[in-house]
Amino acid sequence: MSIIAWIVVGIIAGFIAEKVTGRNHGLLTNLVVGIIGAIVGGFIASLLGFEFREGFNLASIVVATIGAIVFLWILGMVQGRRAR
Repeated sequence: MSIIAWIVVGIIAGFIAEKVTGRNHGLLTNLVVGIIGAIVGGFIASLLGFEFREGFNLASIVVATIGAIVFLWILGMVQGRRAR
C-alpha cells in the first residue's frame, strides 16, 4: 500500500475509532492510532483466515478501524490499571 493510502486509511480509521470509543484525539493521534489499528486489524484478520486486497478500499478501512478500536480498548485497560 502506498504511503498516501496508509495515511488516508489511518486517519479515517482513527477518526471512526475515536468516535466509537468516545475519546477525543487530534488529527496526528488519529493517524497513529489508525496505522497501529491497521497492523493490529490485519493481524487479527489473518488469524481468522480473512484475505483481502491491500490499498484504499472499504475492507482496509473496516479492518483498520476494528484494529484501532481493539488498540484503544487495550490502551484504556493498561491506563486504567496504572491509575489504581
